[in-house]
Formats: sequence, C-alpha cells, structure tokens
Amino acid sequence: MTLEVSSLSVRLGGVDVVDDVSFVVPAGTTVAVLGPSGCGKSTLLRAIAGLETPRSGRVGWDGDDLAGTPTHRRGMALMFQDGQLFPGQSVARNVGYPMRLRHRPRKEIARRVEELLDTVGLADKADRLPEALSGGERQRVALARALAVSPRLLLLDEPMSALDRDLREVLAHQLRGILTASGTPAIMVTHDQEEAFAVADRIVLMRAGRVVQAGSLAEVWSAPADAWAARFLGYPTVLEGAAARFVRDRVAPDATWTEVALRRSALRADPQASLRGVVEQVHAGPEVVRLRVRVDELGEVDAVADPGAVVRPGDEVGLAIDASRVAPVDTGARRRTESF
Repeated sequence: MTLEVSSLSVRLGGVDVVDDVSFVVPAGTTVAVLGPSGCGKSTLLRAIAGLETPRSGRVGWDGDDLAGTPTHRRGMALMFQDGQLFPGQSVARNVGYPMRLRHRPRKEIARRVEELLDTVGLADKADRLPEALSGGERQRVALARALAVSPRLLLLDEPMSALDRDLREVLAHQLRGILTASGTPAIMVTHDQEEAFAVADRIVLMRAGRVVQAGSLAEVWSAPADAWAARFLGYPTVLEGAAARFVRDRVAPDATWTEVALRRSALRADPQASLRGVVEQVHAGPEVVRLRVRVDELGEVDAVADPGAVVRPGDEVGLAIDASRVAPVDTGARRRTESF
C-alpha cells in the first residue's frame, strides 16, 4: 500500500503555498516533511488528508486518485501538535473514542484499547484523566487514539513542537518504536531536523512551498542539495572556492566538489596534525570541548577537542579533518527527487 503525491500544488490567498510537490510513502515507512515555518508543509499534510483542495496535481493511494474521496473515507488519521484529548474522559475512553463512533462492540474496544496502551507504554494509566499526565504522555495517548481504528496512513502535524527540548528527544525515540511496532505508514511534519532523523525512514525537505531534496536519511545527510539545505540539516559551516577545494583535496582527492559542508566535529584538535589554527573561543562540555578556530586556509570554523583538554583562546592547535563529518553540497540532489 503506497501513498503517491504527484505534482501537487495548493493555492491559498492567490499564492501557491504548495508548489509542484511529488513524493511517495511506501508501506510501513515513515516520511518526515521537514522545513521552516511557513514553507507549506502543514498545508501539504492537510491536502493529503482532504482538508484542502489542490489547485493541480494528484494524491493517490495504490494507483487510485483520492480527489473525489472525502476526508472521512480516506482511511487516514490526523494527529495535531496539541493532541486534542477530551479533558473529562479517561485515557482509555480517549483512546476508544474513534471505535465508539464506529459502533464497535465493547469487548473489541476494550481489547484494542488495552493493546494500544501497552504499545505506547501507558497500560498502567488507563483510568487517569489527561490533566494527570505529562505532556509526552498526553501525546502518546493521542497517538494511541489515532491508531485505534488501524488507519492505512497516519498524518502527524508537528506532534512534539509543544514540548520542551528534552521531552521532545525522548518522545521522538518512543514515537519511532511505536510506529515500527504498529507497522503503520506515516507522514510527520516538523521543523526540527533532529526529530526528523530520529523518527523517519525518509526525508522530504521543503522551502517556500517546493521540495528542495528528498531521499533516505543517509542520502539527504551525506549530500545536501545546496548551502541552505546543508545549514538547515545541521551543518553550521559551508565552504566554497579555495577553502572547499582545500578540504576536498584532503578527504576525497578524486572528487569534483565545489562546495563542502562541515559538521561541528569535522575538525579535531590533534597536536600531530600539520593543519594549524588559532583558538578564538572555547566552550568546555562533559563530552567534548568545542572550539572556534581561525585557520588561514579555511577562515573561522568549528572544531572539537577531547574532554579535559586544556585549550585557551590564542593557543595554536593542530587540526585533523574527519572525512566522515564532511559532506559535498550536491547541486544535483534536487533533480533526483523525482525518483523518491
């Protein structure tokens, strides 16, 4: 069972908020639609659900065009960022609500609710009210409710954005496990690249209504489509010209890259390394010492040193380049999204 989005455009207020977007969601796959606020990703999700009418293009399921299919007959479940639980109903009754709407037998509802609460790790809280739960627990209840009627596709609209950073990280890993256990294909909209990489199998990166890049996590991470994509994905430094060639010649001398993206840990302090830099800033942490260094060949870049290293601003340090933390900025990646 596969969702197919083909050349989809949605116009709101005279503007194509979604502009010629294409991708697929294979069976059992979670796709993260990633991009900044206002790029059209939530409108895209609403169009897939049937809540917005496309100006052009197609949303299909296993070859069938869903244009004439109303939202409630598309077999999809939509989960919003606030969960929208019923405050006066217990966790169990919240989860069972979609099944009661469909007049399922009580025993079937009870069995399914018990199964889902076990899946989301809340079997011991079936009788509690939502107000007695943490934010992450409420979102897991909302997820269980969305899964209650075994939707053929789950649509998640910024499901963790209302939570604090630490809780989002925990819930992201829990969500990945829950989706894997249920086998339900899903599309998750998010502006957070760490969430996307923690939960999804594949990424659709959007900017200004259009797809910038799409592919597996490894494909997108290892070759960002352009400098903007690299920075949005978490590469703080993009080099071009002589600086890019300098790095390229040391990590992939046979390549033809013209731009390279560096992770914060691409350069590591090493007294034996021939590349030298002058330390400008030092931020010591429990796992790594983060440095800002000025290198004649590269300009000002990030680097790291081992925990406990004694490094001060003004010190000269040797720097080794870690090839696994360097990526080409691949301007051809955008053209390959059609095969996603």
